[in-house]
Amino acid sequence: MATTRYEFLTDTYRTEIQKVVSVWAMFDDDDLPRRPHPTDTRGRSLLEHMVHQSVSEHFWFATILGISVTRTPLPNTETRLAFMHCYVEHAHRRLAALLEKDDAWWEQIVSFFEVSRSRAWIMTRRIAHSAHHRGQQMGLLRMVNRDVHSNYGPTADTGGLMQHHAPVIYVYRDVETLLREESAGRAKTPLPGPGDRSPTERPDR
Repeated sequence: MATTRYEFLTDTYRTEIQKVVSVWAMFDDDDLPRRPHPTDTRGRSLLEHMVHQSVSEHFWFATILGISVTRTPLPNTETRLAFMHCYVEHAHRRLAALLEKDDAWWEQIVSFFEVSRSRAWIMTRRIAHSAHHRGQQMGLLRMVNRDVHSNYGPTADTGGLMQHHAPVIYVYRDVETLLREESAGRAKTPLPGPGDRSPTERPDR
């Protein structure tokens, strides 16, 4: 494994793997076809989000970063659990490949759509791209009335606002626990709710 000045990017990508599937774990199986608005196809359903995450990340790595770990980024059966297992397997292969890269590889300028950028820049943009879509999915969780665990910081369900010292509570402690529990009883980490304080800075009066 190469030790480089870009180790922070591989560390971040490792946590991104858990963050991606953690959001999927907050949904129920019946949520796959649901959209932000039921008659407006402009807003992706959960199924479409999982397809996009899997296909888009595969495309970026294979064609832009030169890391191809599979020919088929999608699971054979398009269920929520199958997507989680398939994504984790492929993402861990990509992580293993990244860990072998040296500084020269990260700093090399390559084509990025219509421009040229370093691979370190492209990886940063990839992480931001995934976070953007994850935020959309967390909005969808609220629309379909699901509880929301932490993905970066506190949520209304984990205690409310940071300034009120609300804790960060992940849906499961790690990826291995997530895949095991999602295949069985789905024993998520309990949530305390917001308590007696408003979970927003501008509550309705």
